[in-house]
Amino acid sequence: MNCLLKNAMLFAEGGFRPGDISVAEGRIVSISGGLSAAPGAASIDLHHAAVFPGFVDVHVHLREPGFSYKETIRTGTLSAARGGYAHVCAMPNLDPVPDTLARLEEQLAVIRRDAAVNVHPYGAVTCGEKGEALADLEAMAPHVAGFSDDGRGVQSGEMMRAAMLEAKRLGKIIAAHCEDNNLLRGGYIHDGAYARAHGHRGICSESEWGQIARDLELAAETGCKYHVCHVSTKESVDLIRRAKARGVDVTCETGPHYLVFCDEDLQEDGRFKMNPPLRSREDRAALIGGLLDGTVDMIATDHAPHSAEEKSRGLEKSAMGVVGLETAFAAVYTHLVKPGILSMGRLVELFHGSAAKRFGFGTPLAEGQPADLTVFDLNKPFVVDPEQFLSMGRATPFSGMELYGVCKLTMVAGKAVWQEEKR
Repeated sequence: MNCLLKNAMLFAEGGFRPGDISVAEGRIVSISGGLSAAPGAASIDLHHAAVFPGFVDVHVHLREPGFSYKETIRTGTLSAARGGYAHVCAMPNLDPVPDTLARLEEQLAVIRRDAAVNVHPYGAVTCGEKGEALADLEAMAPHVAGFSDDGRGVQSGEMMRAAMLEAKRLGKIIAAHCEDNNLLRGGYIHDGAYARAHGHRGICSESEWGQIARDLELAAETGCKYHVCHVSTKESVDLIRRAKARGVDVTCETGPHYLVFCDEDLQEDGRFKMNPPLRSREDRAALIGGLLDGTVDMIATDHAPHSAEEKSRGLEKSAMGVVGLETAFAAVYTHLVKPGILSMGRLVELFHGSAAKRFGFGTPLAEGQPADLTVFDLNKPFVVDPEQFLSMGRATPFSGMELYGVCKLTMVAGKAVWQEEKR
């Protein structure tokens, strides 16, 4: 798609500046003022909307193959496009689990056929994500973003050490879901005031941070590139901060829902149930502090769709997981940037720059680069209506909330993969 994006407000070097963007053959040809459309090129007036480099989400669940009644690669990536994402990393809790190259190829074939944005799958750390034997990391390495058993913590320290040594040899990242099964005790929401007041079984914070502490020591020993998924507790933030200070090669992510909600906001509804759970007000404050000082490197949605029936059983019995691709940027912009807590520059780092640097996906908004970009009207509010999602998942704690920041256009390699209809 050859086109000229007129009247853009481009975000670069910490601020916005007006300009036009000429796109041809999938790349940004020129960024300047007063450009004219080339013969045969479409001209799109952005009406001074904000233009960012296409976002990168290193933690999504696309559910295919194996669970296409929850989501498909097509619906999940269309949802990502609508949220401003050009790149997503897909988790391996699938059927079959991608623990060999042959099983991974089943997923890759669907990605090649159906994906609307760039999809980078993870390979499993262990066979079947069972924690008993290492998956075939070497064979999968050229085709994956890294290795993860997301949805399950690797319970054995020796198994994690072996995985880290192999990942180090292969130059790949271990992205860890940290959860000590011995500390769960049947819990399903945070072990806090809400759980005690309403008779729910709680998940203690140590079930997360205890395994992070173990893994940080192993990462220091092995020299592995280590990434911590969906950090939710203040202890986790402190452990990672101290590990970075002593030179451990660690990064981490948190999700928009952990930055906006805490366990005081819980309702008896499956749309508030995810793993890890919404923690305390103090944990939320620590996560925001981690964003500000660089301890928390990136925001990832942990987009985890389920069927309506699976999410209709209340806090105790609903499946773990909420969707987030179509609300992530607006939620963080509304609740952290508009009030002046977080700068726009830092927000762009959290949604693009840090993930691009760590995982190698995503390109800057610059001449000669692939035209992977997204356009947002930052002044336009909308009320979150899950029935309008492109994702098959509907469960979100943001349902009914007014947010600012509507995605007008997303391009991947110069192709418009999402464009808001004119009303």
